[in-house]
Amino acid sequence: MFMRWWTDASRRPNRSARVAFALTLAAALAVTSGCSLLPKEAEEEVLPTITPPKLSEKPTYDVRVETIEQKVQGIGKIMSLREENLFFTSSGETSGGSFRVKEVYVKSGDTVAAGELIAELDVADKERELRRQKLEFRQEELKMIDILRKSDEYEPEELEQLKVDFELKRTTLVELEETIANAKLTAPFDGSVVSLKVKAGDTVAAYDTIAVLADLSELAVAADFSRDDLNKVAVGMDAVVSISAAGEHKGKVERLPTAEEDDNNNPNPNQPEEDSVDKYLLVELEAWPEGVTRGTPLSVTVITDRIEQAVVIPPAALRSYNGRSYVQVVDSEGNKAEVDVEVGKQTSTQVQIVKGLEPGQKVVGR
Repeated sequence: MFMRWWTDASRRPNRSARVAFALTLAAALAVTSGCSLLPKEAEEEVLPTITPPKLSEKPTYDVRVETIEQKVQGIGKIMSLREENLFFTSSGETSGGSFRVKEVYVKSGDTVAAGELIAELDVADKERELRRQKLEFRQEELKMIDILRKSDEYEPEELEQLKVDFELKRTTLVELEETIANAKLTAPFDGSVVSLKVKAGDTVAAYDTIAVLADLSELAVAADFSRDDLNKVAVGMDAVVSISAAGEHKGKVERLPTAEEDDNNNPNPNQPEEDSVDKYLLVELEAWPEGVTRGTPLSVTVITDRIEQAVVIPPAALRSYNGRSYVQVVDSEGNKAEVDVEVGKQTSTQVQIVKGLEPGQKVVGR
């Protein structure tokens, strides 16, 4: 009996161990239940790192030796040295002051010889009137012959008045003949019809352009410049002609404009203004490009001044104050110093420094 009690007692844990085990279990249950009852915490937002901006450093530029070129630019086109607008003047008038075209004998692109008929107005009424007036004038001639035979029977004033009336009738007849002759439009020189504005049956007014005749065997580079730019240009200056279809080509100024655009001394104020080659600056090319024809658009740059081996800086490096021109020079160690300079020629990208700087130095921009 004693031995069974000892064995049972040895299998049963002691009191302190049971208490420790119970406390541990209670604590674990409390922690687990507490976690499940609390709300889930939101994840903390990660803010980006803010880097303070750096102050921009002023740029530096090298003092260089370059060629300075001052230029002016104009736009123009390929033109014929001999080109003319063709038009009727005052024949075959119909109602409303217009004229009816009877026939057009050429088409655009045709080559014509001097004197060849281009177009003709309908002057049938004028031709019938001319035949009638010729007969009437013949009668007047016979009357005048008879009057002159009997001149001693007339007072001097009366005889003079009869002569004046006779000459007026002659003048009317001559004007009608001229009107009919002017109804035929002919080519003033050998050339090509580069533009035709009308067809048979159209009505036109006096001085309306009927066709444009040009001599395509003599073409030239013609450009238009502003008056201020033109005052800087002289014959013989170098020029660069830029043609979109043929690239750039070197040449020289051959001739300045010889006609003013506003010509107030026009003897025919009703005549339309011709696009004459005399109104343009002409450039002689070193080599004529292939495939370039009349009317091809282009631009012309004329070099009005050139300085070789000039000491230059960019305009951004030049500073001015109260008439003083100076720059900031920076050395190899980063030290800056103000230096007064004497300025020469200036362009949009270059400033010539006549005195104050040497090539290889560095200057600070604004």
